[in-house]
Amino acid sequence: MKAQQTLLIAGSGFLSAAVARWFHRDGWRVQVLTRRPAAVERPAVPVSWDGRTRGDWETALREADVLINFCGQSVNCRYHAANRRAILESRVQPTRLLGEALADCPTPPRVWLNAASATIYRHAEDRGMSEAEGELGAGFSVDVCRAWEEEARRWRRAETRQVLLRTSMVLGHGANSVYPVLARLARLGLAGTMGHGSQFISWIHQEDFCRVVAFLVSGDLEGPVNVTAPEPVTNRFFMQALRTSLGRQLGLPATRWMLECGAVFLRTETELVLKSRRIIPRRLRNAGFTWRFSTAPSALEDLAKRQKCLCHLAADLGARGMRKHGSPGEYLAQNLSRSGLQTVR
Repeated sequence: MKAQQTLLIAGSGFLSAAVARWFHRDGWRVQVLTRRPAAVERPAVPVSWDGRTRGDWETALREADVLINFCGQSVNCRYHAANRRAILESRVQPTRLLGEALADCPTPPRVWLNAASATIYRHAEDRGMSEAEGELGAGFSVDVCRAWEEEARRWRRAETRQVLLRTSMVLGHGANSVYPVLARLARLGLAGTMGHGSQFISWIHQEDFCRVVAFLVSGDLEGPVNVTAPEPVTNRFFMQALRTSLGRQLGLPATRWMLECGAVFLRTETELVLKSRRIIPRRLRNAGFTWRFSTAPSALEDLAKRQKCLCHLAADLGARGMRKHGSPGEYLAQNLSRSGLQTVR
């Protein structure tokens, strides 16, 4: 019998939970480094750390076949001095800590996937940005991306293949995903074109994100990899596809000045919707990866169907379901499968 492999994930957010479920159902033992053990969805095993200091958590690192670092504070905030510092430090500091521990690890993981961001490229409406031909941008967000990747590269070692996940917007139903926010706007009739609408959106369905991670773990790619769907679309096209998937015709447009005012009120930044991210996943495509959701309409239709199913199941997620299935994630996954939808594992 093949020995069970161990995955160690740093961070306990939306992507961490999705990847943990995916690998667990493929037979992996999953441990999660977290400051909030109660937030880790079982059967993943929480391992306490503070992301700043060495400690007992390094035992989990020595046991791991694969390490994935998803640490990083949300960028959905105002970029004042304190938040800028927190955004940068929450990415660079845990990466440095993991690197230091790996340098002293007698049995390091064979693969280290470190989160990064497709925001590292410039505002691009004229052409796509691939790993080899993409032009890096400028400004605060790009500076954070550069520092994040440079810190990870500092700790490369021959025994561990390192991949930098330059990830675009991930669409899913997790608490930190942008999709529930966009769907809410659509229902309120507010999901119209944002700004001039010609800025590109790069995106990936949550299921394909998990599939990419599994593909990278089992493959041989290293260095920067653009983790995104193969067809970026304009904001105008994306918002229309979103409304269509949810059966909403009305979508009031928002001009730049309206977005600026709204961003102040909502404590966020317009860069998140106005920067054009036209990202091309050339290395994944050349390596033979195939997407289940390669177009925005197909991804949004699937998410809309899942949302309807989740709404029908929510009322049943009471004492009976919890006693039988142990966690909301496991219960919903099983019922989504019975309803005919292929679950995001």
